[in-house]
Amino acid sequence: MTSTLRRIGRFLGPLAIAMALLFALWYLFLAVFPEVGPRVGKSPTDVWHYLFTAPTSHTARANLWDNLQITLRDAAIGFTAGIGAAIIVAAAFVLFASLEHTLLPIAVLLRSVPLVAMTPVIVLVFGRGLAGVAVMAGIVVFFPALVMVMAGLREAPRQARELVEAYGGNRWTTLYLVAIPSALPSLFAAARISVPGALIGALIGEWLGSGEGLGSSLIKAIPRYQYNELWASVAVVTIVSILLYAVVGVLESLVLARFGPDAGRTS
Repeated sequence: MTSTLRRIGRFLGPLAIAMALLFALWYLFLAVFPEVGPRVGKSPTDVWHYLFTAPTSHTARANLWDNLQITLRDAAIGFTAGIGAAIIVAAAFVLFASLEHTLLPIAVLLRSVPLVAMTPVIVLVFGRGLAGVAVMAGIVVFFPALVMVMAGLREAPRQARELVEAYGGNRWTTLYLVAIPSALPSLFAAARISVPGALIGALIGEWLGSGEGLGSSLIKAIPRYQYNELWASVAVVTIVSILLYAVVGVLESLVLARFGPDAGRTS
């Protein structure tokens, strides 16, 4: 239990420092670029006043919360679909080398196409609703997760694989008993990276597709000169991304602790 708490502390400590530095950089940016002006550039203090102490703060929080719920829903669906598809495809590529040689180059080519350029096709096929936004979020999650999960599955200890084969296990048994457990650190690393990616994909989908959620409200706030809303939305998305990243990291620490105090360490 103590080692698990230490592991969680080692993960959350630098994350808290990074968040503090982020707010410091926010203030520094406004100080270095005074031409932005107080009308456009809002500080963390301005955002706090807008959300909590201004006369209209209750309405501002309600609108922000409504849009955030939509974005979190879209990102959650995209994250689940993307990480699930990455695990299935990675397992198939590891089990069947010919499948990897055939399909992986296509996946690499598709990944090289900017998501903004693919958006019209995605909207045309899946529509402007939840499905289209989820597909965009899933695409952002899928490709980096695929690479990391494949690498984790291939790093399974050779001695353990040979032991399963010596007792008559086939490649499916080896995958289940050896490769997947050994790939847990890579899987969680992919999940940590994919959580912010899913939010970004959802924001892009809402901006260019559904017209709902924070992705849409961010764009609509600019022509309406609602810069308080704009900065507050950006701040909330950033904080939520960091918190979700932290949640995945804590879950990783709890799960890997079951495999020993050194599970998942690279040194």
